[in-house]
Amino acid sequence: MNYVITGSIGHISKPVVAQLIAANHDVTVITSNTDRVTDIEALGAVAKVGSVKDIAFVTNAFAGADAVYLMIPPTWKTDNWFAEQQLVANNYVAAITANNIKYVVQLSSIGTHLRKGAGPIDGLGYLEEQLLGLQNVNTIALRPSYFFYNLFSQIGLVKQAGIFGANYGGTNEKLILVDTNDIAAVAAEKLLDLSFSGFTTQYIASDEVSTDDIAKVLGEAIGKPGTPWVTFTDEQALQGMLGAGLDAEIANGYATMGAAIRSGAIQEDYWKNKPTLGKYKLADFAKAFAAAYNA
Repeated sequence: MNYVITGSIGHISKPVVAQLIAANHDVTVITSNTDRVTDIEALGAVAKVGSVKDIAFVTNAFAGADAVYLMIPPTWKTDNWFAEQQLVANNYVAAITANNIKYVVQLSSIGTHLRKGAGPIDGLGYLEEQLLGLQNVNTIALRPSYFFYNLFSQIGLVKQAGIFGANYGGTNEKLILVDTNDIAAVAAEKLLDLSFSGFTTQYIASDEVSTDDIAKVLGEAIGKPGTPWVTFTDEQALQGMLGAGLDAEIANGYATMGAAIRSGAIQEDYWKNKPTLGKYKLADFAKAFAAAYNA
């Protein structure tokens, strides 16, 4: 089988590529970074360097694929986040159609059922919607929850202000967390099996914990027991991100996402379609958090 993997070899894509290669499949990895070529080739894959915003490049890169793994790469500098995500999504769909590809595994997200109103998740929902409209293409949209490693962003806040916090939390609803290895395991399984048909979705999660428990476990891990989780207003969260140097468009997107987490909107469909939880737990992440905090 011939596979094309987008997203270079990051936290999720790299183990996926390794498992596909181990199963003796041909794998092409799309990357925008020439520095990654050597690492990609060391895995046994073929590297194709270019931008997923270039439709001609994407169409050519997808040629001959039996299945593709799609992710919309993150961006940290843009005037219109959704428009950039939409461009990449449209390029993927056009390339799938042009090359008559039958199987698609999309890295989507919890909250995409909303389609609008969830900040950076909106672009992933848009891609889901476009894939849903394709004829004779089998797609599974993987919907992982909040990444554990996003909690590393709390380190600066703890060191500077002595608190954990965001514009969500402080409610009875637990925050659903996921480890990237748990995502990679599901993605590789779906790509190797290709037993899905039509358009389906699957949630992926590792743990379900309150924000107070996050503060308690991580605070104890770094030797600062009792460090509280503080729920900010949306404006406080926005100003904090702007003060940290994020572009206004990116900061506004994350503030919008946080508000949708706080309201319960992002997680509401998850609770109706709960998956089996993965192996990685908050206690496991606490060790990595403490190591990063003390580094």
